[in-house]
Amino acid sequence: MTNRFCLLAAASTLAFATPALAAPGDPIPLGEDLIVDLQVATRLRYEMVDQPNLPDEANAVTARARVGAEFSAWGIKLLVEGEGTGALVNDYNDTLPFNGAEPYPVVADPENIELNRLQLSYVSNGSGVTVGRQRINMGNQRFVGAVGWRQNEQTFDAIRGQLKTGPVSFDAVLASSQRTIFGDHSPNGHFDGTLFLGNVVLDLPVVDATAFTYLLDYETRLAMSSQTYGLTVSAAIPVGGMAFNASATVATQEDAGGNPTNYRTEYLQAELGTTLAGFTVSVAFEELGSDHGVASFQTPLATLHAFQGWADLFLTTPANGVRDYYATVRRQVAVPALGNVTAQVAYHEFDSAYGGLSYGSEWDASLGFRVGPFNIVAKYANYDSDGFAVDTQKFWLQAEWGF
Repeated sequence: MTNRFCLLAAASTLAFATPALAAPGDPIPLGEDLIVDLQVATRLRYEMVDQPNLPDEANAVTARARVGAEFSAWGIKLLVEGEGTGALVNDYNDTLPFNGAEPYPVVADPENIELNRLQLSYVSNGSGVTVGRQRINMGNQRFVGAVGWRQNEQTFDAIRGQLKTGPVSFDAVLASSQRTIFGDHSPNGHFDGTLFLGNVVLDLPVVDATAFTYLLDYETRLAMSSQTYGLTVSAAIPVGGMAFNASATVATQEDAGGNPTNYRTEYLQAELGTTLAGFTVSVAFEELGSDHGVASFQTPLATLHAFQGWADLFLTTPANGVRDYYATVRRQVAVPALGNVTAQVAYHEFDSAYGGLSYGSEWDASLGFRVGPFNIVAKYANYDSDGFAVDTQKFWLQAEWGF
């Protein structure tokens, strides 16, 4: 562990060792046309997980440093970025197989040092090409995302083409490898295959629409090989003196490639939100369907922590599918010495999409604010399984700094 932190410290030092730099984050000219932009993102987090089926609660204190440099010339950019995660307190199951039996719940932040991104790009006014290991977020990340909540983010070895013409945007990705949050030392650290990800977005003044296609053909992760087709529509709807934001998504999914299970199922989502007396309020429904309990709708590339509750009990959809009825209340207030403080509370009620099963319920709450250069977040999740799984409580306290 000492060597890991020496490497993290050295990488952080390099970010500041460039001669006579301007303020952190300012581009540095290296010649008549060449510019380098140093990028640093650091995070210190405490995470507690309590599950009564295990003898000890998990207590994890992890530190993450992400350091990169982007070189730009004539509109072409080369980005090189390394990422390292270390454990200051490691009383948790980090998911790595060689640690033996763990008496702790899972905290999916294993110690890891890796090349996070290495990409060459030319993008101008929303159009261009990016090649190499890269971060990919599409839409609200329900189907494709970087899993930014975990210390080690998800990236892809891919070529990405983007084209924007008027109100229409095209976004297509062909990836050969998914580099997951579990890191280089895990058997689940990467999955190879042929992954095609496509979005077409129509952006109009009142209504936005996105048609999407995700074709996943894994070499070894065969049960996740699938083809998904869908449409998302969102609109701002004025009613009297109020403004409502509405969105809906429908999608179908079936087996593809070497998936041994023949199935077909659906995805449905609808949300309605507005602002009342300074509070942002939304109610929503989401269903990841099931084909008669044989197989269910899966989203293996998604930023899953952002959906179906922060306790992360449904990272893999159960065979009978999931229905999530949820409501969120958010408020931002100005507090002396802290500036804007954002508070949020959410409630989820879970059922199966097939078979009439109760999956329990969950309360989530968060508080976010800024202290000097640090962004501070405190979060809490309380999942009541109602006998379906394991009651779970989680708490996080996190500080971030970067440029």
